[in-house]
Amino acid sequence: MTRPPVKVSSLADLKVVKREIAEQAAARAKLAAGQLAAQRQKEAEVNLFVRAAGAVRPLPDKRTALLKKERTPPASLQYQRDEKAVLKEALSDEFDVSTLLETDEHLSFRRPGIGTDVTHKLRRGDWSIQRQLDLHGLRRDDAREALGHFIRQAHKQGIRCVRVVHGKGLGSPGKAPVLKSRVHSWLVQKNEVLAFVQAKPADGGGGALVVLLMASRG
Repeated sequence: MTRPPVKVSSLADLKVVKREIAEQAAARAKLAAGQLAAQRQKEAEVNLFVRAAGAVRPLPDKRTALLKKERTPPASLQYQRDEKAVLKEALSDEFDVSTLLETDEHLSFRRPGIGTDVTHKLRRGDWSIQRQLDLHGLRRDDAREALGHFIRQAHKQGIRCVRVVHGKGLGSPGKAPVLKSRVHSWLVQKNEVLAFVQAKPADGGGGALVVLLMASRG
């Protein structure tokens, strides 16, 4: 509590004022000394702990996880180019298929080990046609790629019997079936193909083939 100012009217009063000022100064000095001592004591305790425990690092927060940013895989253009190259190399235009075709009027094909009953059943339509590819209007390279992809995908999906329409060549120069012999050659080179025959008139006749594929192992 602050004391009321002392009225100085004599020498004695002046002595009282000086004494009070001295007491207040001593009290403030004592308080400051006590605070300084407490601060030094606290710092000494902290330094002692650091020397005893060594450098202290905060523990990682296990509630958070560092997730790696997933990279969007680039489009596999090279894979697509390789696939096309494999198809082009696998289905050669120079392959002589004439020695492998049956010498009947329809030039049918059956792989070694496949009996003649298979081609007979294909002609009769014992296997239902499950899928069809129409090559009308395609250039040779495009038709070869389309046929290779079609046969490969059909086999993977467990398809057994398909129809391939190559056309009769009525719209081509010389009215000759340009793709017909090519398609025969390409199909013979595909391991998935077991046999093929010319389609029945209702299914395209001389402008189409009915193809039997081997069973998928998958």
